[in-house]
Amino acid sequence: MKRILVVDDEYDLCEILQFNLENEGYQVDTALSAEDALKKLRPDHSLMLLDVMMDGMSGYQLAKKLRNEMHNNIPIIFLTAKNSENDMLTGFSIGGDDYIAKPFSVKEVLARVKAVIRRVESLNTDVESDVINFDDLVLNKKHKSVTVKGETVNLTKKEYLILLILLENKGNYLERDTILKNVWDDEAYVLERTVDVHVARLRKKLGTLGEHISSRAGFGYSWIDK
Repeated sequence: MKRILVVDDEYDLCEILQFNLENEGYQVDTALSAEDALKKLRPDHSLMLLDVMMDGMSGYQLAKKLRNEMHNNIPIIFLTAKNSENDMLTGFSIGGDDYIAKPFSVKEVLARVKAVIRRVESLNTDVESDVINFDDLVLNKKHKSVTVKGETVNLTKKEYLILLILLENKGNYLERDTILKNVWDDEAYVLERTVDVHVARLRKKLGTLGEHISSRAGFGYSWIDK
């Protein structure tokens, strides 16, 4: 169940949005100011409906704080009576995902909420497909990078490819010949012993996580949970 935070200094509007969103199956929290929103914001909020014109901190200021200071990427739909092109461009430039001008219909809000959540979920799925996580290790296939506890591990291309094939086949033992064909491809003749040398270097660079690379005589190498 998706959880939404509605931020607007109009109490009646918050109640209307909460009632209708809950009827659609969402869990809803409300805040009557940007300052209150900061106190109520939770990691499991899937989206924020944010009024722009409020006393104290404005919606734009809150969005800037979330994006630039707190590095929070919660999807934001701005709700505002300010509907000029410049206002909309401002909202998008500071990290807004959509912009609904007041007065609006509840049906429009519900449709926009559903569309933004669906779009964000789709993007997250694409990103996750490029990333392999194991404990403190993160392998990013798109950027060809490996980090452990947030620190970059400098691997050679061959070491990276060996780690990739092991992680993608976690729990299954791969023969040296299989690793050679996938990592060295059509290169000149390479001894199977070369795989052992590269795996030894890879284990060392991964530190304690290198212990997850298991070897069995006659079977080859595997990445195991231990």
